[in-house]
Parts: sequence; structure tokens; C-alpha cells
Amino acid sequence: MTFSLVARCAETGMFGIAISSSSPAVAARCSYARAGVGAVASQNVTDPTLGPLTLDLMEQGASATEAIAAIVAQGRFIEYRQVLAVDGTGDTAIHSGPNSLGIWTQAQADNVASGGNLLANEGVPQAIVDGFLAASGHLGDRLIAAMRSGLAAGGEAGPVHSAGLKIVDMVAWPVADLRCDWTEDCPIEAVAKTWDVYKPQLDAYVQRALDPRAAPSYGVPGDE
Repeated sequence: MTFSLVARCAETGMFGIAISSSSPAVAARCSYARAGVGAVASQNVTDPTLGPLTLDLMEQGASATEAIAAIVAQGRFIEYRQVLAVDGTGDTAIHSGPNSLGIWTQAQADNVASGGNLLANEGVPQAIVDGFLAASGHLGDRLIAAMRSGLAAGGEAGPVHSAGLKIVDMVAWPVADLRCDWTEDCPIEAVAKTWDVYKPQLDAYVQRALDPRAAPSYGVPGDE
């Protein structure tokens, strides 16, 4: 019911995740990222505890490969879970349990990993990875391009209704956490449209948190 990617920007060290599903509010349950540590997607009959646990292991020094191996060794009902991770070196790892739904598969390269279940065809994750590697610009732009590539390759077996994009970078909170929790239209395009609006203001929102005296105004009522 889901396809996603986790990724690291080799130039900036940012981490990000983008995800879409036929289920509502997929990003609320399945997307995890921590600045300086990595990004994780926990999906397919989702266990939301696996995302933070994988990040904790990587923060303690485990590679993505080692963290996923530990998750597989200790996770409950791990045969139903699909977990993707990328760490600070660009190492990527994926676990796809044999009880993943429908057509399920995965693909990975340095700095990017993609997986999905209940897919239209087995080529979707590779199309997502290829789309990410072919794109340029801000990590958010590359995540959107990758998800569009996955959708163009067939996406999920049925229509998707929710999507999300999360990016972390140097501060303790996500610098972007954009979601479409339900729509009858394309949720990926809804998130992409939101990203187009949010991207020019991203740095300003960080600046407002760190030192509002130097932050620019965007014409919000009461904001002078």
C-alpha cells in the first residue's frame, strides 16, 4: 500500500524521506529522520516503533546495514515489516519481510534507498532511485522528482491518497515536514505544490527559531 524513498544529500548532509500510500496520513506513521543521523521509512503493516529504534541504533554508531540487521533480529512480526534506512556515510539498507503485501520489491544505491508494497509492478522502486539520482538541486526537489518517477512507473496498484516529505538539517527539528493526509486527487502533486511554496521560506523559518531579530518578514498579519 506504500512506496517511499530515504535519501542523503552528499553535498549538504541533509536527510530526507518522501512517501505515498493509498492509506490515510501515511507520513504520520511511517517517516522518520534525525539530523546528523539518518532517515528511516517503516512501512507495510506498519510498526511505528521501528523508525525511532533504527535511528537510535545509528545515532549510537551502527551503520544503516547494522541497524537494519539488529531490527530484523529483535523486531516483532518482522516478516510483515518493510524498513528502509540511510546513514551519515550514505550507506543504505532495506528489510522487506516475506509477508509484505502484493507485489513488493526494493532498490538502493549510495545515499538513496526505495521500497514499496502492493505495487503496480516490480520496477517502481528502481524508477524512484533512478529519478533521485538523475535529479539535481535541493534535496526536496530531488525527493519530489523521485516520487514522480515512481508514480510514472506505475506507483501503487491502486490510487494513492496520502503523501509526505520530511527533511532534517543541523537543527533538532525537521526543517520541512509537509503532508497531504487525504485527497481524491494526486497527493504527491499536492505535496509538490506545498514544497514550491515552502522552499523559498525554509531558511527563514530556521532563522526565526535561532534568532528572530535577523529573520525576514513574509507579510504575515502582525509580523512587521
